[in-house]
Amino acid sequence: MTLGMVFLILAALALAGFFLGRGRALAVAGGDARRLHSLPSYFGWQAVLFLALPALGLTALAAFGGVLRHPATGWVALGLGVIGMGAALWNTGTEVRARNIVETCVKGLLILSSFIAIATTLGIVLSMLFETGQFFRQYQWTDFFFGTVWQPNFRGGSDLGILPLLWGTLYISVIALLVAVPIGLFAAIYMSEYAGPKFRSFAKPAIEMLAGIPTIVYGLFALITVGPMLRDYFAQPLGLGTSASSVMTAGLVMGVMIIPFVSSLSDDIINAVPQSLRDGSLGLGATQSETIRLVVLPAALPGIVGAVLLAASRAVGETMIVVLGAGAAAKLSLNPFEAMTTMTVKIVSQLTGDTDFAAPETLVAFALGLTLFVFTLGLNVLALYIVRKYREQYE
Repeated sequence: MTLGMVFLILAALALAGFFLGRGRALAVAGGDARRLHSLPSYFGWQAVLFLALPALGLTALAAFGGVLRHPATGWVALGLGVIGMGAALWNTGTEVRARNIVETCVKGLLILSSFIAIATTLGIVLSMLFETGQFFRQYQWTDFFFGTVWQPNFRGGSDLGILPLLWGTLYISVIALLVAVPIGLFAAIYMSEYAGPKFRSFAKPAIEMLAGIPTIVYGLFALITVGPMLRDYFAQPLGLGTSASSVMTAGLVMGVMIIPFVSSLSDDIINAVPQSLRDGSLGLGATQSETIRLVVLPAALPGIVGAVLLAASRAVGETMIVVLGAGAAAKLSLNPFEAMTTMTVKIVSQLTGDTDFAAPETLVAFALGLTLFVFTLGLNVLALYIVRKYREQYE
C-alpha cells in the first residue's frame, strides 16, 4: 500500500470518525447535549485525534527507520488508527472530559511544531559548524578572515581570503539600502499620512507586488537593461569601466527589490502611532508636515530602524541578482562600476560542479555560509533589540 493511499484512507476514516464520535455522544446523552461535559463536536475531534495520531506517528517512525516502503507498514498504521478511533468511541460518556483531552492533544501538537522548527534551525547550524570545523583543520583561520585574495584552485595552492567577498557584499548592500530606504520610507509616509483610501488601496498592493517577483527576473532585468544603460551613459563617458556587470547595477536592482520590505513595514509602523498624537500636534498649531516630522516619525523611528535592518539582511543574502548583475570577480575596489561578487555567489560556485567534497576549496563554502549566517543573525538581533528597547507604549 502506497503512502498516498494510506493518507486517503485515513482522511476518509477521520471524516467518518468525527460524525460517529459526535453522534455517539448525542446518543449517550439521550439527544440532550446539555448533559455532556463537553460539546458533541469535541467527541468527534477526539475520535479524529485518536485515529490520526497513532497512524501518523507510526508512519513518521517508519520513514525515519527506512522501512516506509515495507508492504505491511500501511496496514499496520491503519490498524492502529482504527483501534485508536474505537477506543475514542468507547470512551464516550456524560462525564468524559473530551474537551480537555482534545485541547491537551492540540497543545502537544503545537509544542511538537515549535520543537521541529527549533530542531531544524539547530540542525542547520550544527551541520555548518561541523563542516566549517573540517575546513579550518585544513586551512588557517587567519588567512581566511584576514586574507585579501580570493583565488581557489582545486589543484592546490588556493588563496581563500574572505575580505574581497565581504567587501563586495557590503558594498552592494549599502547601495541597495541607499535606493530602498528613501523611496520605501517616503512611499510609506505618503500612503499613511497623505494618500486617500482609494489611492492607498491601489498603491500598497502594487508596491508589495515587487516582493513577489522572482529574483531571477530582477537578475535578467539587471543584465539586459540596467547594466548596459549604466555602462553606456555613466561608466564609459566617465572613464570608470566598460563592463555592464558592476556593483552599481546589482545595487540599484536589489534596492528596487527590497523597497516593499521597507515600505510595507514602515507603513504598518507609522499607522500604529496613535491618532491622538497627531490631533494634539495639529491642535497646537503645527502643520501636517511638521506633525509628521516632529511627532509621527520620532514615535515610529525604532520600528523603522528595525525594518531597515531586516531589509539589510534580505539584501545581504541575495544571490541571483548579484550573479547576473555584478559578475563573479572577487576584488577590493572603490569603483562602483567594476564587477565584484558576494559571499552568496561564491557559496554556490564552490559547491557546483564535479569537486572533491573533502577539499578545502569546497568546505570553504560552509565557512562562508556560517559567516553570513552570523552576520545576518546579528542584524536581526540588533533590529529586535532596537524595536524592543526604544519603542513607545501607547494606550
